[in-house]
Amino acid sequence: MTEKRIIIALDFPTADRAEHFLSNLDPADCRVKIGKELFTSAGPDFVRRVVEKGFDVFLDLKFHDIPNTVAGAVRASAKLGVWMINVHSSGGVRMMSQARAALEEVSGPRPLLIAVTVLTSLTDSDLARQGLLCSPAEQVGRLAELTIEAGLDGVVCSAAETPLLRGKLGDGFIMVTPGIRRTGEANGDQKRVVGPAEALAMGSTYLVVGR
Repeated sequence: MTEKRIIIALDFPTADRAEHFLSNLDPADCRVKIGKELFTSAGPDFVRRVVEKGFDVFLDLKFHDIPNTVAGAVRASAKLGVWMINVHSSGGVRMMSQARAALEEVSGPRPLLIAVTVLTSLTDSDLARQGLLCSPAEQVGRLAELTIEAGLDGVVCSAAETPLLRGKLGDGFIMVTPGIRRTGEANGDQKRVVGPAEALAMGSTYLVVGR
């Protein structure tokens, strides 16, 4: 079976609108992403329904808290039957390691666990205002190395950073690129974005179409 490299973001405020959109998708062709707005509105039961429809679900909640809290959240997410979960790498190695260990406590297939590095909405000046005197690419590289140390499967990053990471971290490391737009579409609040063909050529493993 051909690897499904496209993840469709369910950028909807309610379950009804998301389910109407899902009725036009085939789980054999793509995966889907459920983010904070839809999860907050529709809850875990909606996630279960999407999984039951046969979709691989990337639960994009970007957990970032003390290690024990994040481990519990990741454990609960895995029990929903999702395909992929993410945390914030800036939470540190101990937080990420405990999140990874929590997955071993859940029966069934283990979801992929990846880490957000630098949000694609952030620029050099944004990092400087946070006291980080480096480029987004440099910070992504540092955080990706922590992610590997913690035993995670990959990272969320801009396609602009994938060539550097692929060279340093190898082909087995998953890189999920968000904010993919067709040529001519507005970038919105995401700054470091490229088109789908370019992102794949640069080394992205999966592409998130939408936010």
